[in-house]
This record gives sequence, C-alpha cells and structure tokens, in this order.
Amino acid sequence: MILLTLETTCDETAAAIVNDRLDVLSSVVASQAKLHEIYKGVVPEIAARAHVERILPVIDDTLKKASLTLDDLDGIAVANTPGLSGSLLVGLTAAKALCFAKNLPLIAINHLHAHVYACQFGSDSPIYPCVGLVVSGGHTHLYHYTSATENRFLGGTIDDAAGEAFDKVASMLGLPYPGGPAISKVALNGDPTAFKFPRSFLKEQRLEFSFSGLKTAVRYAITGPGKFDLDAVSIAEQTVADLAASFQQAVVDCLVAKSVQAVEQCSSQGVPRRLCVGGGVAANRVFRDQLAIQCQQKDIELHFAAMEHCTDNAVMGAIAIERFKAGLFEDMNLDILPGLIREPQTG
Repeated sequence: MILLTLETTCDETAAAIVNDRLDVLSSVVASQAKLHEIYKGVVPEIAARAHVERILPVIDDTLKKASLTLDDLDGIAVANTPGLSGSLLVGLTAAKALCFAKNLPLIAINHLHAHVYACQFGSDSPIYPCVGLVVSGGHTHLYHYTSATENRFLGGTIDDAAGEAFDKVASMLGLPYPGGPAISKVALNGDPTAFKFPRSFLKEQRLEFSFSGLKTAVRYAITGPGKFDLDAVSIAEQTVADLAASFQQAVVDCLVAKSVQAVEQCSSQGVPRRLCVGGGVAANRVFRDQLAIQCQQKDIELHFAAMEHCTDNAVMGAIAIERFKAGLFEDMNLDILPGLIREPQTG
C-alpha cells in the first residue's frame, strides 16, 4: 500500500509518500517562516495564498523524488482538522481533485493525532495504547490512545498553547520568529532560576495547562508591574538570557509535571505506562532531557517524535495507513474542521 499524504494546516506546505511498512519514500516541506517573520506570527491570509502557490509543485516534487506517478498510489490522505481555515481548504481541495481524477480513496487526517503517530517511526514496537502529548504552536493537549484511530481527550491548555507563548515572549524580548528556537538558543547563556515565574495547576489534579499568566509575568518582569510599553524599555543582553531561560524552565516544568500526572492517572485504570510526545515544542532540548529524566525515575516508557518530525510535516500523515486498513475512507463531501473537537474521535 502506497499513500500520498498532504499537510497544509498552518504555514508549512508538505507532502510525503509512505507505504504500509512505514518506509518514507519521499518527503517535501516548503516552509513559510520567512513570509511571516516580519509579523512575528502566522498571518492566515498570507499562509493560505502561499499554500495555493506551492501545493502542486510540492506534490510534483514529492512524486519525482519517490520515482512514482499518481497511478502508483493506493490512496491520498490530507489533514482536514484542526488548523487555519484557508490553509486547510487548499490541502483538502487538492486531495479531492486528485482522488476524483484518479478514482482513489480519500483519507482524513487529524493533525494532532498525526503528531503523536510520528513517534511510531522511532519505535520497533507498537506505541499504542499510550498517553499522548501534543505540544505545538497552536495546541497543548493530552490524550489517552487505545489505538491510532481511537482516543479520549484528557485535558489541555485553557488559553495560550506552549508554542504560542514562546512566540509571544520572544517578541517581547526582541528575538526573531519563530520564538521557540530563538528562546532556546538565548537561554543557553541564561540562569533558569533568575526569575520566579508562575507554574499553573502544578498542585492540582486536573490535567490542564495555562501559559497566559506566565506570559504576563514575563512582561511585568520587563516593564514593571502595571506597565505595558515594551518599546520604552532597554534590556541588557544577560537579562534577556535570564528571562528566556526562566520562562523556558517554567513552561518545561508544567509540561513535564502534567505529562507524568496523566500517565499516573491512566495507569491506575490499567493503561500501560507509556508516553508519546509530538509537536514543534517537542524539539526543545531542555524539555526532552528533563522529561526523559522524570520518565526514567517513574518507570514510564517514553517516545519522542524525531526532531525532523516534530514541526509540521507530511510524514506523520502516515497515520492514514491505520485508517486505510480499518476501511475508514471519506466521500467527496468531506469538509474542513478548523476548530479543535475535544470529544473522543478517530485519528
């Protein structure tokens, strides 16, 4: 079985060709980071227009790199939820057109569950059942997975996602977009204990995250309480490093604590002590190292998506193979679902 998978949920135009042995025959990602850098965040209209320009060349390049044609495919999969409306429409329209032209089955992909499935590429054994953490620019959510196609929402952020907070704090500190890599780099020279920032919900049983208050605490640390004019403030280089390191540590502490807590709660109900983590923030080295230490101490089997599969890509769309095997195909009435659906859902 050979599938073409498409990913256009946000600001990366990506395509990949994978088979049912999880061999990646080709993968292409066209980044839009430079287009959005000046705005210090993704502009939906610009993202959608860029997808329109790039989707067909990316698909063509992906086929050529695999030395295949559309006639060699057994199906086409596309991420239709969650994401930016305009961006999702571009990918779904392309997938439908190709399926109609070649009479191929259409498979829907949930972008969040695909991030967790990316962990399967680094494991010699099945990763399901497990607890999954999706931690990215737009989402910070925990799920209990009984399989690749069956899951239960456990909890998530009630405001900013972790990656979103990284981007906003980077902007406050005068660092470039995307904020995650920029803060991580500067934080290497900072003291993570220099500023005492809040860690929400650490002493509570609910599996929720909140990074809005942390973001505000950073702003007040820069400007002073009750003041918001960042342009009037000049920050010393070492202070920027200390702020970045302290902020990063606060985020990591929350992610690690709630992930471990989720595993503990699910294991009491008979779920294997297994944690799978995907999404752009999963590439953060401090997070990876500290979560690994905690999981080792707590006897938790830990799987991270490979670094190259943390940020948005189409390889993780291989989760569609599981849907293909289960006969979970879509008709041409398939629509986009931009918002996050929190009820139990298929992958």
